[in-house]
Amino acid sequence: MNAPQTSIENQEAVADVMMAVLKAQQEAFIAEGHVSAETRIDRLNRGVSAVAKHQDRLVEALNADFSCRPRQLSMLTDIAGSITPLKSAAKDLRKWMKPEKRKTMFPLNLLGGRSRIEYQPLGTVGVISPWNFPVNLTFAPLADILAAGNRAMIKPSEFTPTVSEVMAEVVRDAWDESEVAIFTGGPEVGAAFSALPFDHMLFTGATSIARHIMAAAAQNLVPVTLELGGKSPVIISRTADIKTTVSRVMMGKTMNAGQICLAPDYLLVPEEKVDEVIAEVREAVSAMYPTMLENPEYTSMINDRHFDRLQANLEDAREKGAEIIECKPENEDFSTQRGTRKIAPTVINKTTGDMRVLEEEIFGPLLPIVTYSNFSETIDYVNRQPRPLALYYFGSDKQEERDTLDKTVSGGVCINDVIMHIMQEDLPFGGVGPAGMGAYHGYDGFKTFSHAKSIYSQSKFDIAGLAGMRPPYSSKTESSIKAQTKT
Repeated sequence: MNAPQTSIENQEAVADVMMAVLKAQQEAFIAEGHVSAETRIDRLNRGVSAVAKHQDRLVEALNADFSCRPRQLSMLTDIAGSITPLKSAAKDLRKWMKPEKRKTMFPLNLLGGRSRIEYQPLGTVGVISPWNFPVNLTFAPLADILAAGNRAMIKPSEFTPTVSEVMAEVVRDAWDESEVAIFTGGPEVGAAFSALPFDHMLFTGATSIARHIMAAAAQNLVPVTLELGGKSPVIISRTADIKTTVSRVMMGKTMNAGQICLAPDYLLVPEEKVDEVIAEVREAVSAMYPTMLENPEYTSMINDRHFDRLQANLEDAREKGAEIIECKPENEDFSTQRGTRKIAPTVINKTTGDMRVLEEEIFGPLLPIVTYSNFSETIDYVNRQPRPLALYYFGSDKQEERDTLDKTVSGGVCINDVIMHIMQEDLPFGGVGPAGMGAYHGYDGFKTFSHAKSIYSQSKFDIAGLAGMRPPYSSKTESSIKAQTKT
């Protein structure tokens, strides 16, 4: 217990150290054999205790790395968002571990043959977690990984170094390095980590980085689960209550200042409703944030590069004819801010398809509007874009809702709200196409990080002889063939 965790920058040195830890975990995994429910629950409970113990320091570290991040947001998303899945997995894993009976083909079923699946741990799972919700997106998947009986190695983002160091203490307090290990550091550490021969790897982050992760994993044929992002659309029906709709959209858009893979990325709005929507956006923002620059409840951009990228995208839209509507309190001059990197929620109206805000994932508090006249245009527009991680429909027209579900493909969907589906532990969370590959959460996560081992138990009868399967072939063989190929 309490073995030292590792933070090193030299790529060759870190590769050697990480490989040694991986081998030690794999050897311990083999030596352990069957991983009992009691052992799994103990590992999960240790995680709960360690996160709870360090919660104040984690929250302070999140605020330091972002320069301004609300305590309440961090508690809800990162602390509670880590403890809840760990506790939920501990509660349910005995049920998940039960062998799953499967149908046995006729006539073997009548002769005593039995088929089942047992879910077996894979071994060691590598976890590369992002900066936007660094605690949650480390410990929430770890809940499924440990529930499945695996061990884990973690590489957190270098963009949140203060949080990463506190998370290293959490890991050190909760687990021996042969159970869970964490490696902090920059791109060199990340490159060496992604090249390790894990039994499975989970990456959460940008699609562009995911391509490198997949290429590295392919060298060792490591299966990967990718949780990415994309431009998650909000379809606002003519039947939607605009005030309620916009209030819910803007809560999701301003949470963490839009730095969420599931953040509503753009609005599809009936052309005659645009002015009403913009007015309600102003109202919703004002109600949540009467001030912003000195308001500790409004999050900053994570770093200068991210801040500058969003400013450049705004300027690109302005130069191409967009109407830029900043929703900020009166008399607050964001150009005078020092060190906080805050951007006011900003509506971008009169958009065109060549604007960067409609080409790239925004990952910030900018909200483009695309108008439509006929509802079918919304589905056509969504289908012309890469498949999103989430899609949001607001309205009461059941046929529109059904068409949206049937005629678009996305990782997940919320009806009449945004983001809330990720909070449901019994729903798989994952993307499709460029938004991701595979899923986790709850039982689906348990299965993602398990091997479904097929097991057939033969009866005492000589099945091969009875069915004519053993040479020399005979009339029994022909009868079996005829019975199985009969149409």
